[in-house]
Amino acid sequence: MFRITTALLMGLAVPVCVVAAPDDAAGLWMTGEKDAVIEFKACADKATALCGRIVWDKDAGTPKDTCGTVIARLERYDGDAWRDGWVFDPRDGKKYKGALRVKSGEVHLRAFVGAEILGQTERFARVAELPSTPVCKAP
Repeated sequence: MFRITTALLMGLAVPVCVVAAPDDAAGLWMTGEKDAVIEFKACADKATALCGRIVWDKDAGTPKDTCGTVIARLERYDGDAWRDGWVFDPRDGKKYKGALRVKSGEVHLRAFVGAEILGQTERFARVAELPSTPVCKAP
């Protein structure tokens, strides 16, 4: 009995390393400001790339509406992040290099110029469904 209990306790003390998979980014993600929901999924024209599109915007139907805007296209997954693509910031209308990681149940989308270390990260929280209003028109 002692050996079994000790073995079980030793097994529980081993740290578990959870590695994110490419599909972990797929789904609906609310921005940190709670003003938009982004859907990340395989790009329509390249199934091995990841694209992010705004599918809900608090400003839908107004001049500030960004519904349907593609905010990310990342070409490959390298084991810890989606890379080799771009991120578009609709607030300033500029494209940046980008990287996306799923950490602790959040998407961390990093936009940068030059080296990744010189960028800025936006965090998104997973949501099960879109808020009911306002509604983006289908693209």
